[in-house]
Amino acid sequence: MTDDEHLPHGHRRGRDPQQKRRPQQRKQVLLRLDPAVHDAIARWAEAELRSTNAQIEFLLRRALADTGRLPKSAGPMPRRGRPPRSSAEEAGSEQPQDPQRD
Repeated sequence: MTDDEHLPHGHRRGRDPQQKRRPQQRKQVLLRLDPAVHDAIARWAEAELRSTNAQIEFLLRRALADTGRLPKSAGPMPRRGRPPRSSAEEAGSEQPQDPQRD
């Protein structure tokens, strides 16, 4: 029996350096909070136009950065919501024109 035989199908110890790296998935965590703390975070998140989850991640990242513990490998906060307008859209007309009116 090899060392890898007890691992799930397709899993092996170590990595082939030629193998492409898959994007890292986000971790899901069950978090138990005092209801008053949750309500305060939810109100704060609403005031900053974030979800409660995004606010908690923002606060955790800020605490890690402030104490010098944010890993350099940590990616940026994921952008949420509508993507920013492109410069081509901004250069065009403000209102879409109705093709039937021409």
